[in-house]
Amino acid sequence: MTGSATTSPYGAWTSPYTSESLVSGVVRLGTPLSAAGSIWWTESRPTEAGRTVIVRRSPDGSTTDVTPAPFNARTRVHEYGGGAAVFAADGTVYASNFTDQKIHRIAPGATPEPLTHADGMRYADADLDPGRNRLVCVREDHTGGGEAVNTVVAVDLASGDETVVAEGHDFFAAPRMSPDGRWLCWLAWDHPNMPWDGCVLYIAEVDTLGAVSPPIAIAGGREESITQPTWAPDGTLYFTSDRSGYWNIHRLRDGEVSAVHRTDAEFGAPAWVFGMTTFAVLDASRLAAVYVDKGNWRLVTIDTRTGRMTEVPTPYTVLEEVAAHRGRVLAVAQSATVSETVVLIDPDSGAVEIVKRDSDTEVDERYISVAQPVEFPTEDGLTAYGYYYPPVNPDHAAPDGELPPLVVWSHGGPTGMTVPAYNPHLQYWTSRGFAVLDVDYGGSAGYGRAYRQRLAGRWGIVDVDDCCNGARYLAGKGMVDPGRLAIRGGSAGGYTTLSALTFRDVFAAGASLFGVGDLAGLATETHKFESRYLDSLVGPYPRDRAVYEERSPVHHVDRLNCPIIFFQGLDDKVVAPNQAERMVEALNAKGVPVAYLPFEGEGHGFRRADTIKRSNEAELYFYSRIFGFTPAGDIAPVDVANL
Repeated sequence: MTGSATTSPYGAWTSPYTSESLVSGVVRLGTPLSAAGSIWWTESRPTEAGRTVIVRRSPDGSTTDVTPAPFNARTRVHEYGGGAAVFAADGTVYASNFTDQKIHRIAPGATPEPLTHADGMRYADADLDPGRNRLVCVREDHTGGGEAVNTVVAVDLASGDETVVAEGHDFFAAPRMSPDGRWLCWLAWDHPNMPWDGCVLYIAEVDTLGAVSPPIAIAGGREESITQPTWAPDGTLYFTSDRSGYWNIHRLRDGEVSAVHRTDAEFGAPAWVFGMTTFAVLDASRLAAVYVDKGNWRLVTIDTRTGRMTEVPTPYTVLEEVAAHRGRVLAVAQSATVSETVVLIDPDSGAVEIVKRDSDTEVDERYISVAQPVEFPTEDGLTAYGYYYPPVNPDHAAPDGELPPLVVWSHGGPTGMTVPAYNPHLQYWTSRGFAVLDVDYGGSAGYGRAYRQRLAGRWGIVDVDDCCNGARYLAGKGMVDPGRLAIRGGSAGGYTTLSALTFRDVFAAGASLFGVGDLAGLATETHKFESRYLDSLVGPYPRDRAVYEERSPVHHVDRLNCPIIFFQGLDDKVVAPNQAERMVEALNAKGVPVAYLPFEGEGHGFRRADTIKRSNEAELYFYSRIFGFTPAGDIAPVDVANL
């Protein structure tokens, strides 16, 4: 509109961020890589039922979908996947297909054809061993009756036959061949550790026939986390270690391990998926790397001879999935006004070339709420962190004296982190008149090992306190309406949400997306990767059964009086649908306002366009009923029981 803004209640503002705009023409970008003279990346496409497509940009600038429909380049190893493809020098791609989980060979211009034969196997995180005409990768064997068995295998590229080359641990990651083909490295860890708790970097010599010698432990342990082993052309092995309290880049050279550059900042991240990269070898004497220091992201080059670190100026607030392409830095970048974009950055000048945007929609910056870093006091005299996003919409103004409702976002993981970057899903709320606080509660990544370990044995306490204290902090400063505080989160963030609503008296409503209501159910029903995660977050089960019951919202519905809306994928293998269903049943029996939206064909995290649209609109409608406003637009109502 033109002229003065229309006076409208918070929450009722019209917005250019519609549920349709969140998915129409939008893709999720990931895994940019350089191979065969080209740039490759993946696109998860909501309008194609969340199918992941491998895309290639050739040297002439043309782009091609490498994987035709219905091929879905996703692996289910660890359920979260990542590292689904590897690229040969001739342009051939070897990728896992989500439907059968087999590795397929995709020659340039050809139809995908299966390489591996066995059913019940999953593969991830491959590297090529061209001198022996094979690839090495992580294999997860689901053919037995008990827990899946993880190994590192070599797959012959001619026959598809498989040979185990590393075994004897619960988990493996990052098998990588040295450039001369003489050495193989990998990461391994065992229950109850997660890889960010501690893992070990091994190397082993490989003979001309491919046999692997007994491995040698290079770095790591039960209380030292290693990420991203990467061979340089000269045979140096780089990796990150948090032995200093922060993930810093180290190297193995001439049999000695040393830090390349040491600082109190994070050059690594929790390995929730395979193939995560935070640094790359640029040339014979330089690395390109990103680090995070209390939420601040920086791109730097590091001189490997002197350890000198030089910042590369960029217009971005977040840079992830770092690779090198012909002397330039390849990454997925975001800023306060730019969503996911694959970029090439000149490490000397900072000049940027746009490779691919996640959407062609032009963003009107007048409607964008920019992240404001906040630090606030929390329990035990400590400080927690987050990002505050105020309501922003030039077309509307709230009535005099009205304060905005606040939605606290609790991220997943719980060893995840939030980022200060443009997110249209968040702007959907702020442009309608909501304030948002995105909390990096104790346990989050990006602040060092000690901050991550605040959650040790205290999940459901520290995270809940930090989310509550963040909301109180903003309300105490008169920035939000203390009577209209909501909290929402997915997965582990859903557990924090349900716990905050059950065990604290701060929030008036909440939304749980595939969240955990019963810790014992999670410990006994979830997949292998996280089946012992709660040992460190809560305590060993069933030894600490009483603690599990004490902290599980499903056992304390008598204390829960806040309206809640639940969203759940019915194919979720991480958090079983019965977690939400039991909570809904208990709340219904008690007469607490509750809504439940299950989605066929969705797993842990929503990928389909219809699901994404419906879940956003339903959550908005739900808050409108609780907080007493009429949302703009034509939104299908939700059946809220007991209201």
